[in-house]
Amino acid sequence: METCRIEFVNQNVTVEAKRGKTLLEVEIEAGFMPDAPCGGKGTCGKCKVKANGKTVSACQCLIQEDMTVVMKEKEKGEQILLFGASRPVEFWPGIIPYEVERPLLAAVDLGSTSIVAYLLDGENGKLLGTRSMLNPQRQYGADVVMRSSYALENGAEALSSCAREAVNTLLREAACESGRSREEIVRVVMVGNTCMHHLFLEIPTDTLVLAPYEPKVKEAVAMRADQCGLMVHPAARLLWLPNIGGFVGADTVGCMLAAGFDELDELTLLVDIGTNGEMVLGDRRGMTACSTAAGPAFEGAKITCGMRGGEGAIDHVWLEGEKLKYHVIGGVEPVGICGSGLLDAAACFLKMGFMDSSGKLSETWYFTPKVFINQKDMRELQLAKAAIAAGIYLLCRHRGVSLDEIKKVQLAGAFGNYLNPASACAIGLVPRELEERICSVGNAAGMGAQIAAVNTDEFERGKKLAARTEFLELAMDPEFQDAYVDELEFPEGGED
Repeated sequence: METCRIEFVNQNVTVEAKRGKTLLEVEIEAGFMPDAPCGGKGTCGKCKVKANGKTVSACQCLIQEDMTVVMKEKEKGEQILLFGASRPVEFWPGIIPYEVERPLLAAVDLGSTSIVAYLLDGENGKLLGTRSMLNPQRQYGADVVMRSSYALENGAEALSSCAREAVNTLLREAACESGRSREEIVRVVMVGNTCMHHLFLEIPTDTLVLAPYEPKVKEAVAMRADQCGLMVHPAARLLWLPNIGGFVGADTVGCMLAAGFDELDELTLLVDIGTNGEMVLGDRRGMTACSTAAGPAFEGAKITCGMRGGEGAIDHVWLEGEKLKYHVIGGVEPVGICGSGLLDAAACFLKMGFMDSSGKLSETWYFTPKVFINQKDMRELQLAKAAIAAGIYLLCRHRGVSLDEIKKVQLAGAFGNYLNPASACAIGLVPRELEERICSVGNAAGMGAQIAAVNTDEFERGKKLAARTEFLELAMDPEFQDAYVDELEFPEGGED
């Protein structure tokens, strides 16, 4: 088949590409891991490049001739959350039936946005090193629905292999930095949402995108690590904590394990806010979990000037008198705005009267001539916050409790770690009554994975936690749509 010569100027790379392919496909094949939050649908505008002097969306540009391509610079210094709230546990790894003089253990949090690997001493459980990177699957779409759909249409191999390669890279780097070899790793415990779990294990995702949205596998997984292509000790075991249901996966179980949810005396609400919002409400007497599709607005995707929390991102916005002030990560000129900054800005707009409760802006707000928030961005935020707020309301209704009965709100994940609780309540993302009860627990999923790696009894406890947790499928709840519509409104003036 006839090919064209594609020269990527910034990367100093030239490749041959088949006519009819998109430029985005060529970038992926070349290993550049481009951002494509919309999954190549042409709706987000994040994959723009200069091709033969013209600015085009790479996903919509068909290869028909030789090209000289200038890709945009990668975002620098992305903030990947490594640690979070946890609890001390006894080192009890159980039997390690391998002839390894100095065994190593590993825990991996396979998130939709980022991947974090933890290297642990197999003789005492001490943390030896941590490595992280952005999830390369983002080139196939920002959210789990897009990636599941891609896997259904094109096969899961590309998504599975890039995630496995990323985990191998992180384990190798963590071992090297500690002066060790990844071949000494005899156990790997992993967590991730249900979609990440299925894609990593190459389990079909069709039931995740079709009603009633059930995972193919809920049970904990124990298998040889080399069956998933992990380059560790030849006889090493790979363990996944169980899934609860729908899109409430092993990462939520990891968060619950880190918090010791089954021993909590006070009614607690756990919320992990990302492209998919997972929530658990309960205590030692019982737990109910649900998930809601918030979309990628909180992580900067689908926002015109949106970006992840890295150098150049506006991450906090506040009012000084009548003037709007903002902070930029890295102290440089702003190049975009991340989720926490967008949340703050919305709260300020409401207080200023620049935006009404319907979400209507007076006009586009410019931080700089190139960084702004427009009406479309506010609508994206509205949709995302309504999904989370409706989920909280329906969890309370289902368990028959009032907001006053919730004594603690744990916000997990990167967005939950960096957001301002006052702003979250001002826009109605979290009920105002709960503001003083909010605390951040950071990357609790990663902490739970470590706990399960160093103590085999805790891994078993995770299995029991999942089995005890009732799953509420909001998509099938007849009241969800009404609750969602009700929560689309912003509080008047940023107050309830």
